[in-house]
Amino acid sequence: MTDTLPMFPLNAVLFPGVSVPLTVFEDRYRALVHHLLRVEDPAERVFGSVAIREGYEVGDHGAQSLYRIGVRVQLTEVEPHPDGSFDVVAVGLDRIELDHLDPTGIFPVGHVIDRPEPTKPVPDSLLEQARATFVAYRAALSEIRTDPYDGTLPRDPSYLSWTLAACAPLPMPERQMLLEAEDAEERLVLVTDLLRTELRAMNVIPSLPATDVARTRWSPN
Repeated sequence: MTDTLPMFPLNAVLFPGVSVPLTVFEDRYRALVHHLLRVEDPAERVFGSVAIREGYEVGDHGAQSLYRIGVRVQLTEVEPHPDGSFDVVAVGLDRIELDHLDPTGIFPVGHVIDRPEPTKPVPDSLLEQARATFVAYRAALSEIRTDPYDGTLPRDPSYLSWTLAACAPLPMPERQMLLEAEDAEERLVLVTDLLRTELRAMNVIPSLPATDVARTRWSPN
């Protein structure tokens, strides 16, 4: 059974449990923000986001191809500007699958299906490996740039996997792979291997990672 959500496709992959700052200036997404602000209950100010596989966030042609698995997102902070644009903060809630997108209204509307993540135990050894690898990555990165994460890592395996996925220095296809992973255990295995690969590369030639989710304000429209 499908549900409908206002949709905000991005040239980025969002993750449940992770906050993201966005700059909104294109008319259709300004209309989306206005629509959400008219919702009385702040907890119901929800939209969907999927990553753009091919195309652009802006312009008349826009996205030509979208990934199907994305995230339901809650608008949590809004700062309007005199020119009509907004700086907003949103937090990922849970996974969705985009069945089809209707772009004909004042903002895009998606017909979506819930894609909850299975809940099952994760081995303690894997949790320790994932944490240790991320700590080593942060230490190596601190020598060439700012820390990609500020705070204490979550204890919950699912939220730990989402946090590490959001901070990992990966191009979009790999980030999408982490979003689509079957469960937290599979995602932690994948992200630990990817971080180890990055560490090996940094030990040879220090370089800036591809992305910095925690520090970058996206301008997605």
